[in-house]
Amino acid sequence: MIRLIASDMDGTLLDENGKVPEETFDLIHQLHEKGVTFVASSGRRYNTLRWFFEPVADEMDYVASLGTEVYADGKLLDREVFSYGSILRLFETCAPFDCLHLALHDEQRTFLLDDLSEYVRENDKDLPNAERVDDPPSADTCIIKASICCERPKDIMDMAYVLERELGDLFTFMPSGEKWIDVTPSYVNKATGLDQVLRYRGIDAADVMCFGDSMNDYQILRHVGHPVVMANARYAVRQTAGARIAGTNAEHAVQAIMREVLEGLE
Repeated sequence: MIRLIASDMDGTLLDENGKVPEETFDLIHQLHEKGVTFVASSGRRYNTLRWFFEPVADEMDYVASLGTEVYADGKLLDREVFSYGSILRLFETCAPFDCLHLALHDEQRTFLLDDLSEYVRENDKDLPNAERVDDPPSADTCIIKASICCERPKDIMDMAYVLERELGDLFTFMPSGEKWIDVTPSYVNKATGLDQVLRYRGIDAADVMCFGDSMNDYQILRHVGHPVVMANARYAVRQTAGARIAGTNAEHAVQAIMREVLEGLE
């Protein structure tokens, strides 16, 4: 029995225009009424996700910022903050490469370590409340998210490899979209965030359905009993063992399968 459904946002639940299809809100409400929890699992921050799901924001849970912000029933279950020392090492490692442009985020602001013109707004990288800074913000700033814009898309895998080799003891680096590399502390990902929700709700991972399309979804898709991969997903994600291949986000494939789950509950 499916007791929880978790879904990525960009390239998965959102349509080709980056919008939540209107029928999604009623589906989440119906699932909630039948005791099935819906979780937004995303690189977007918690406040942004609540804005996306405003009509049903209090009827769902959140694994935000790639697992560094976790909320259930409106309660903060976990917040992972990057250490100041690790941020300095990330900054110093990126600095020699003219194709890498670091962005750091706290709950409300975005700190850009380069000129705004060097960054591409792509998917969840909307860079809200951006501030141009020469150095990482001070240690009393709680950084919950880091991402790197790589201006050479054809070399993004090479750069992710270099970063992993240099800083793999501290971080995991995951290509996201055409020009971005997501960065999380090495012990944090969407699966660790989901585990916090499952523990809170007393749900086993075997009873979870999860949707995803990108490398930052890999761990969570491997973790659950019912992984579903989008047809528009990256090749490596589509090879996830045991995963069902759905249609595309433009076809509203997630919503169609959510409807299937509801029909199975009747």
